[in-house]
Amino acid sequence: MIRFLEKENIFKIDTVTTSYIIGIADGKYPGHAYYGRRLPDDDVSYLMRINEAPFVPSKNGRDKLSFLDCFPMEYPVHGIGDFREDCIAVRNRDGYSGLELLYDGYEITNDKPHLDGLPQTFASDTGESETLKLYLKDEILGLKVTLLYTVFEDSDAVVRSVIMDNESSDPIYITKALSACIDMDNKDFELMTLNGSWARERHIQRNPVGIGFAGVSSVRGETSHQHHPFLGLLSKGADDDHGEVYGMHFIYSGNFKGLVYRGQFDNVRMMMGINDEDFTWKLEPGNSFMTPEAVTVYSGSGIGKMTRTYHDLYRNHLIRSPYKDKKRPILINNWEATYFDFNTDKLLDIARESSKLGIEMLVMDDGWFGNRYDDNRALGDWFVNEEKIKGGLKYLVDEVNKLGMKFGIWFEPEMISPDSDLYREHPDWAIAIPGRTAGLCRNQYVLDITRDEIRDYIVERVCDILSSANIEYVKWDMNRQLADLGSKNLPFDRMGELSHRYTLAVYDMQERILERFPDILLENCSGGGARFDPGMLYYSPQIWCSDDTDAIERLKIQEGTALLYPLSTMGAHVSVCPNHTVGRNTPFETRGYVALAGTFGYELDVTKLSDEDKAMIPGQCKMYHKYRDLVTMGDYYRIASYSGNGYFDAYMTVSKDRKEALLTFVQVMNRPNVHSRIIRLKGLDPDEKYLIKKFNMETGEDEVYLSYMEKPLSGETLMSGGIVIENLWGDNRGLLLHIVKA
Repeated sequence: MIRFLEKENIFKIDTVTTSYIIGIADGKYPGHAYYGRRLPDDDVSYLMRINEAPFVPSKNGRDKLSFLDCFPMEYPVHGIGDFREDCIAVRNRDGYSGLELLYDGYEITNDKPHLDGLPQTFASDTGESETLKLYLKDEILGLKVTLLYTVFEDSDAVVRSVIMDNESSDPIYITKALSACIDMDNKDFELMTLNGSWARERHIQRNPVGIGFAGVSSVRGETSHQHHPFLGLLSKGADDDHGEVYGMHFIYSGNFKGLVYRGQFDNVRMMMGINDEDFTWKLEPGNSFMTPEAVTVYSGSGIGKMTRTYHDLYRNHLIRSPYKDKKRPILINNWEATYFDFNTDKLLDIARESSKLGIEMLVMDDGWFGNRYDDNRALGDWFVNEEKIKGGLKYLVDEVNKLGMKFGIWFEPEMISPDSDLYREHPDWAIAIPGRTAGLCRNQYVLDITRDEIRDYIVERVCDILSSANIEYVKWDMNRQLADLGSKNLPFDRMGELSHRYTLAVYDMQERILERFPDILLENCSGGGARFDPGMLYYSPQIWCSDDTDAIERLKIQEGTALLYPLSTMGAHVSVCPNHTVGRNTPFETRGYVALAGTFGYELDVTKLSDEDKAMIPGQCKMYHKYRDLVTMGDYYRIASYSGNGYFDAYMTVSKDRKEALLTFVQVMNRPNVHSRIIRLKGLDPDEKYLIKKFNMETGEDEVYLSYMEKPLSGETLMSGGIVIENLWGDNRGLLLHIVKA
């Protein structure tokens, strides 16, 4: 519910359990008054300290700069006296950069505004959401800025974005345009971020917030393996169940900046938006610029409450795919099975064996097109290589379909190889700076898809392939970052728009393909997890989590990913051992348990598996079908963290009605002379009785876990007293327990 208290000049935004309050100081300056647990009182403008020195400018004009430099700004501006980090900066045609945005009215609507060309949250029904449009204006520049705040009736999130309108007769150059800011007193905060590299994405990091700057960013043209567009501010010592947490997550797939600034008065600004490095947007008279959405979440009950808020918001108001609530087919991808060394016969051998075991889809990865016999050539030549795919693509797909299996295919549409027919015909299609030799990565360049003719060409080539056979899944990959930024499509005063326009072009391409093939299951990927972000979820219901398929490494990667994303979005597969990335050996059974916390599939040559491992696949497929809804639609609870304790990992999913739950336990390291471990469950109904069952991989059925636990126990006992996990013999051993209402 959103209300404006006219007498107090207060905007109060209430979600299910939180309040977000904005005050207008001196009738001009939007200030951040409060964000936290839902307040019964409305007028808390005193929290902005407007009745303390240096006072508002109308009372103390001689110290206006002092006011601007300490007031908790709702949307800080550049160049007029607030010397802290700002959200917006502009330059006019004469080169001046001063900007003062003053309050110019408001509107409260029962809808969700549409942001053209951007991924965004949505409301399914009228009245399901409310939006505050807070109008600000700089009369001198003729710049109108609208701050958007949307809340949904079933969520504790506040979704933020900004629209900038040029109402003058001259162009305005936007040099910084962040989407959200929270300006508040420091609470001895710790900063939580997700960081890593290729094959070790989204590891959780926590550090105290000191004076100055801290945060995450990307200038790679994608969200990146290295940093993630998320910030979490945590009260000191906050854990999964206790403490205050402020989350900020960016629905965008390009260059971003997430920043926390702690200032001289022990105030903290938390900000998120498009990275302003190398960014300039020429806003012509009469035109608008829209920033991507940032999702803010407050939890007064620890990290877990924040996590579940993000999960539900993205499931209910971001993912559009018809597969959102459908059971995804269990797939087998041939990449780690064959790499580039395959043909029709080899793929059909894999498909025949897979179909006998319960696997439901064959995905043909890189190497099926042009002269693509290795990763040094042929990107851009999206024509079937019939020396490899003998009989053509339709023949292969039809034969796979005859086995009762679906068929999927891999593309890397944004890239071009120097050794390709497309590059030889159109060398100017690659992003490059004239006169400078562009750098290669994986021996490939990036297509300038900001140009309409290039984007149209690639969309048509992809659609031609998809039209040629019964293809039901697409894996969209991107294996290098953007550098040497130059476009023949943009004049010099628009070159700073290239990175953002590139991201918009990716969205446009995927939207157009999905419009033509609405039933395609699209999975995004970028060298693994470099484009795992909320923006991609608007187009694909799942994203390849990481190229590292080692089950033990995946515990860390999937813990960080599940901090924000529903398990249904995480591409997770069982692969062979020794693992191709780290060389580790992990029991096949454990690999299945870990991959179950995701979309579930296989990344191996099933024809070369040992009889022992192969015999487990039918049971794992039954496990997926039995628990899929519980895993992907249930509430997620973190029980223990291997990344934190170095010993074991444990997490739960609990059905919304709390009638059943699934506990996954992985003992990474065994220890000598230890007793069984007691694990306290979470999320159950304290007044209900539950039985503890163990999944039997051979039968595909549940059985009593421990003989002395045949008697039902109350949810209260299981959560407060816990259950016993017997010591598992050896390292990297897993256990799956089904907790069911008696």
